[in-house]
Amino acid sequence: MKDAIVLDGLTKDYGSLTAVDHVSLNIEEGEVFGFLGPNGAGKTTTIRMLVGLTTPSEGSATVAGYDIGDDIVEVKRRVGVVPEASNLYDELSVWDNLLFSSRLYHVPKDERAARIGDLLEIFKLEDRRNTKFGRLSKGLKRRVVIAAALVHQPRIIFMDEPTSGLDVLSALSLRRLIRELRLEDTTVFLTTHYIEEADQLSDRVAIIVEGRIVIVDTPENIKLSIRGAPILEARLSQAPDQLMIRELELGGRVEFNENRIRIEIENLTGTLESLIMLASQRGIQVTDLHTLQPSLEDAFVELTGVSTEVMRVEKENRGR
Repeated sequence: MKDAIVLDGLTKDYGSLTAVDHVSLNIEEGEVFGFLGPNGAGKTTTIRMLVGLTTPSEGSATVAGYDIGDDIVEVKRRVGVVPEASNLYDELSVWDNLLFSSRLYHVPKDERAARIGDLLEIFKLEDRRNTKFGRLSKGLKRRVVIAAALVHQPRIIFMDEPTSGLDVLSALSLRRLIRELRLEDTTVFLTTHYIEEADQLSDRVAIIVEGRIVIVDTPENIKLSIRGAPILEARLSQAPDQLMIRELELGGRVEFNENRIRIEIENLTGTLESLIMLASQRGIQVTDLHTLQPSLEDAFVELTGVSTEVMRVEKENRGR
């Protein structure tokens, strides 16, 4: 399989801060490649270098066979970019923004209207075609930004947090579209703080921490790499008290969210007996009980030391 994107020691320094630290990757044509990491790990900076928005301090990269240093104009012609923040014009209508993008990317004049019409249908924007972009909700703006990135039918698409701000149905539609793009051998370079989304969509995943790649593999292999003690998950009729949590921690690490509790178990029988006994003493019923193997989110937390919930809160606060 031919490589669509190749990074060789790609580095970006901002004074004494190294945002991206000698990153080397090979991404194949037609691959959905998940690029994950905590906030500030270097994900967006990496994309900005690959699409010509900032210059590397060291190293090199090729995109669609073109060097990002010597042939960045050719790179820009062949990629679509969905930035984390909107890059369209508030004063233009949805249709005019997409028309402008189609002209910018030299879409043949006789094909523009049909392509824009198809995208409006895909993203359910037909009734907004004449609405000024600045008047749209955040979710609708996100749909238009993604449509603009696809108007020239690029073979490589960089998506930086594409489902951020989308409602559930729009996010599902976009994930379906990403799967369809993969079937058409379009390469998708995807950053997301929704780890489950990356698990569902990605052929391979890289996790970057403080500018350095800590692992590159399939989601399944990454999950297998941290396989340790299984996890006992229980739903209770009410939330456990702190004393109950402390006693359960004697059998393994405990996490809880309201009435759901997870226990990393060394001794299944002993932990299960303790849980049932402690719940019974408090008049709490165990309404659901099963064991889990580590998820990609579990692997992410172990490899980065950062909770995905913390990431989401930081992202929301930054957005506000």
